[in-house]
Amino acid sequence: MLREHENVIHRLQRLADIAWIILAHVISIYAYHQPWRRESSNATLAAVLVFSIAAEFCSLYRPWRIEKFRVELRMICLAWLSTVFVLNTFAVATKTSADYSRVASFGWFVLAPLLLCGWRILVRLILRAQRARGRNTRKVVVLGATPNARELCAEIAERPWLGIRVLGVYDDRGPDRRENLADAGCPFSGSSADLLEACRANQIDAVYIALPLRAEPRIAHLLQELSNTTATVYLVADFFMFNLLSARWSTIGEIPLISVHDTPFVGVDGWIKRLEDIVVGSFIVLLISIPMLVIAVAIKLTSKGPVFFRQRRYGLNGKEIRVLKFRSMTVMQDGPDVPQATKDDVRVTPLGKFLRRTSMDELPQFLQVITGKMSIVGPRPHAVVHNETYRSLIRGYMLRHKVKPGITGWAQINGWRGETPEVSWMENRIRFDLEYIRRWTLLWDLKIILLTVVGRKTNRNVF
Repeated sequence: MLREHENVIHRLQRLADIAWIILAHVISIYAYHQPWRRESSNATLAAVLVFSIAAEFCSLYRPWRIEKFRVELRMICLAWLSTVFVLNTFAVATKTSADYSRVASFGWFVLAPLLLCGWRILVRLILRAQRARGRNTRKVVVLGATPNARELCAEIAERPWLGIRVLGVYDDRGPDRRENLADAGCPFSGSSADLLEACRANQIDAVYIALPLRAEPRIAHLLQELSNTTATVYLVADFFMFNLLSARWSTIGEIPLISVHDTPFVGVDGWIKRLEDIVVGSFIVLLISIPMLVIAVAIKLTSKGPVFFRQRRYGLNGKEIRVLKFRSMTVMQDGPDVPQATKDDVRVTPLGKFLRRTSMDELPQFLQVITGKMSIVGPRPHAVVHNETYRSLIRGYMLRHKVKPGITGWAQINGWRGETPEVSWMENRIRFDLEYIRRWTLLWDLKIILLTVVGRKTNRNVF
């Protein structure tokens, strides 16, 4: 039903967005006890026009059934931020900014995205509840009884709120060559010819082609046949065999590309991550400036040697950086052989033992966060010699360097830091690091920072 009325729904979404923008401006002006003037109407009209254009560029008015909700909210915020930027730039350029109340305008700029996001959250919750009850569903089938298809059916079954009902799986191969997906909720329904017949009869909304990449000629033929139907077609490439990292679509001219190993911190996410590092890092530096001075004096008084220790590590994209730490040992090893610190290590000074246990030896790295060489949250950097050892032992090890190294990270708050006497220990650390890169969000960063301070596992295995 929804598919039949998608154009109508998208028109309603546009009208609703316009209404929320106008309402937000009205509330902001009257809440500040300001009269509604002609300038208010002009600003509202300009905001509606600019937001409508920005929303189209962000592809805001399209089906979001299978998209992650945070992506839609991000597009709303991006479109509104673009609108605010254009309005302010125009006001400054025309020297009319004094005609508008700064307080009322600020209230409008803050309230509008809250209303735009809030009503979409409400709509999503209503639609999810309806779809979980079996309403507003889309009938889909899977072409290709493969392990890839099993993964797809399992993901759909775990998300009933998507409103996707899998009618069955189609495959031209015999029973001995195809996967039995009946236990995954995808009963065998026939051959590709049967699938095409059902699509031509408008009995199917979408087809998921889950054939392996090596079946390219067969896929091309089926795509040509399906182009004579109204079914939506999705290619489910068998990328499950690859260690995907922040995969995304891009193009060179008219040629579509998919990045298999990439950083998640590009575009808006990259700016958010950098802003987080600058704001939070600057605040932390202000808090720790006096403790750092005390630690520096204590190191100088209790043992011979410099206060700071620089060690070569791999940074973003595997480029070598020098990580700054408070010296916690009697030696400063940075050569081809750097033994990891162990329990009761004689190289660790009495003060250094306390600094390492409390992670205070890492405090100088917040200066490197502000300069951009490191991030507050990310995979912990390892000594260069350790990188060269483990990159040949652990598959996907170097993918952790697609982001800046961090002072703390997802692996560290789960207890995977310090000595790694067995390769499996490092494998667990890398698994958590890559999970962080794949699933990064700003709120997750804040959670990791909080757990670094109050978590129980952070200092486990630290000597």
